Amino acid sequence: MAKMHETTDAAAEKDREKWMARFQVRLVRQPGVDRAVVLQAVKEVTAHCAETGEHPRAAFGDPDAHAVQVAERLVPADRAAEARRRNAGVDALDSVLKKARDIAGL
Repeated sequence: MAKMHETTDAAAEKDREKWMARFQVRLVRQPGVDRAVVLQAVKEVTAHCAETGEHPRAAFGDPDAHAVQVAERLVPADRAAEARRRNAGVDALDSVLKKARDIAGL
């Protein structure tokens, strides 16, 4: 019986780790998010779950949606807007370079 409980605990821990990994990956992809934002967000989630014993999914829902909400709350609007502009420029340049490679046959 103890073996089954250990397996359940291990599965729950693995699920928590997957949620946190997905949350961090999605968060870092949000405009204007830097290391400090990621660290603060992870600290908030970890502290809440440690205090309440809740699984992050139960407390915060979908990790992708929570990452978007956290970024909106923690990243200043001007920094997020600048990052969006910069990303759009990089994406446009990447598209032009890809077309040039296709034309050149590279």
